[in-house]
Amino acid sequence: MLILTSILSYGAMVLPIAIRQPIAPLQIGDVATQDIQAPYDLSYISEVLTEQARQDARNRVAPVYLPTDPAIARRQIEKLRVALNFITNIRFDTFATPEQKFADLSAIQEIQISTDTAEAILELSDSRWQTIQQEALSVLEQVMRRTIREDQLEDARRSIPTLISFSLPEDQAAIVAELVTPFVVPNSLYSPELTERARDEEARKVEPIVKTYLAGETIIRRGQIITPLAWEALSAYNLIQPRSQQENLLAAFSLIGLITVFTGFYFNRRKMPLVENLKGLLLLSITFLIFLYGAKIIIPNRTVLPYIYPIPAFALVLASLFSLEAGLIFPMILSILAAYGLPNSLDLTLYYILTSMIGVLALGKGRRIANYFWAGIAIGLTGTAIILAYRLPDTITDLLGIATLSGAAFLNGLASASLTLLFQFLFAQLLGITTALQLMDLLRPDHPLLQHILRTMPGSYQHSLQVSNLAEQAAEAIGADALLTRAGAIYHDIGKSLNPSFFIENQIGNKIDSHDDLDPEEAAQIIIRHITDGVALAQKYRLPRRIQDFILEHHGTLITRYQYSQALKAAGGDPSKVDINKFRYPGPPPQSRETAILMLADGVEARARAELPKDDEELRKIIRGVIEFCQKEGQLDNTNLTLRDLSLITESFINTLRNTYHPRIKYPEIKTNQPSTHTESTPPSTQSPINQPTEPIKSHDD
Repeated sequence: MLILTSILSYGAMVLPIAIRQPIAPLQIGDVATQDIQAPYDLSYISEVLTEQARQDARNRVAPVYLPTDPAIARRQIEKLRVALNFITNIRFDTFATPEQKFADLSAIQEIQISTDTAEAILELSDSRWQTIQQEALSVLEQVMRRTIREDQLEDARRSIPTLISFSLPEDQAAIVAELVTPFVVPNSLYSPELTERARDEEARKVEPIVKTYLAGETIIRRGQIITPLAWEALSAYNLIQPRSQQENLLAAFSLIGLITVFTGFYFNRRKMPLVENLKGLLLLSITFLIFLYGAKIIIPNRTVLPYIYPIPAFALVLASLFSLEAGLIFPMILSILAAYGLPNSLDLTLYYILTSMIGVLALGKGRRIANYFWAGIAIGLTGTAIILAYRLPDTITDLLGIATLSGAAFLNGLASASLTLLFQFLFAQLLGITTALQLMDLLRPDHPLLQHILRTMPGSYQHSLQVSNLAEQAAEAIGADALLTRAGAIYHDIGKSLNPSFFIENQIGNKIDSHDDLDPEEAAQIIIRHITDGVALAQKYRLPRRIQDFILEHHGTLITRYQYSQALKAAGGDPSKVDINKFRYPGPPPQSRETAILMLADGVEARARAELPKDDEELRKIIRGVIEFCQKEGQLDNTNLTLRDLSLITESFINTLRNTYHPRIKYPEIKTNQPSTHTESTPPSTQSPINQPTEPIKSHDD
């Protein structure tokens, strides 16, 4: 796909498809076919000589390193301490087999422990292991006290054995060296900023160099190579001749080859979902080529049209459909190719790149139509700023011309925002992608499916609202897609609307039907059916595939525990007489962080509603119980949730639930002997009805 796109892009660069064909300038490196003399006296600032002098000044500046940073040493010591504590926990794990301990040791990311070392660590006595830990920390501290630069790193690591106490046996000293070595890192870092600042300072000291030619002076002789300096002089005299087509082909091939290599490296280094989606990659390539060919047909040899051509629309579409990264990288490539070969290619390239980037950043998550309007305004303002930066110093462009180009920049922003909305809708339908605008539409209270579940199962709807609040805050805490999580949580239980009275949250408080008279297997099948019923409803109302994933995965492959326990009870406690698969949800287990958060939020909300925790400790116990149960059942294996993520999710759940189950004030009853003269009556209750205690009940879909 990449090669084919590159070939077609090369065609756009070299084929004479422009409505107005531009004249290509003479290329540096050509051989002069005749003597060329200066027609008149001329003095001009030579950018070639000036830049060469500045580059020489920059090259004379030595690299600048930052002072030794103690924070790096402390951070590495802390990392080593954490790793040692983790190894200690593995040693003390009485439930793990030796093979499991070896596997745990080899899984440590910071240290690559060999098999022999792992075996030696596990066989050490507690006192010797304690000694090795202390020695490792001491040695690392000694090493990191020195100034270590990048080119000194290997020397510092080779010095580790000399710092280990000679009281340790050789084999234990080798363990210390193997543990410490990975944590030795440079603590005096090369500073590109300071180095660049010093080089820039030296370059700024170089005065512009003025090149002077007298009338009749030879600029270049026949047979000589046209150097950049000679080419600059010919340009100053407007003596440039068109170059051959072969050179155009080679120049375009060089640029396309470089961009192809860059894109290949980028795809290899950055594993983006877009790259793994063949349909999305194909659509990206086609859209890229459409914009590129359009630019090569319309832009060349025009004055105003280049500033109207809506290349930022390509960036906004990618950002809204895929990611911010895609919206920044690929439009940059398109901008370079679209402006290549034009007389004002430098300012046009910056115009396209910066307007695209600023537009993407202004768009943000693109949750509302207004975001696209402001992105268009940002594109117009950015384009105007670039036009002012490049055209004001230019004496050729007058104020009327600048005003015209500025108006073209705002027209570019308006066209880009409008095209983005159109392309986003079309591409989302073709790719099955869920956009922020779609999610916001799904969350509108007047959505037909939301109205349906609100009317048919108000209890489950309230449960979904509570779960969505929990899940959204947790997703925000770990950097997941909070909007997608909220939408998925709102719709995750829509299947219950086909049999709402069976589920306990939709039953009247004093008329709870526990369904104990039903066969446990039959009751379980009714409960499980809300998954398939939910998917059928989602398809009927054309919910995006991503939302259907929440319906399918929010119970994973767990079992209906209450019904299964009832079946076991009826079978006399013999598991062989009960088919557990008939009590298991169809799954699959959560495949993303968002659906995993929903599973956890659903379980936590149900248990918290049933157990009514009184303080944070009880809340924390409930949340940890749900998370540990899901981990034990393997429901989080495919979600890439880290321990840090689970910790942040726990704290988010606590903060959200604390506001739900906080203690309420018991209002005293007001007694009076006088009859009320008001037309309204007050219920003789000591509590607000909304705060009446609720008896804990079991959830039938637990």
